[in-house]
Amino acid sequence: MIDRNDKDATPNRRGQVGLGPNDAIASQLKQYFTSVEEEPIPDHLLSLLEKLDQAERSGGSNGTN
Repeated sequence: MIDRNDKDATPNRRGQVGLGPNDAIASQLKQYFTSVEEEPIPDHLLSLLEKLDQAERSGGSNGTN
């Protein structure tokens, strides 16, 4: 549980009490993961996903089912 009366806690941009240095880390992680989310899916991965879709549509008749 977070103690809102912690003397190390500092207000963030919205005036809410944050976690001090942890806010900076959380902000950087969010920024990093947002940039990863926005990256395009590589063509080779799209090709593999299409092959999987085709196998599922054909009923998985590759001998494993």
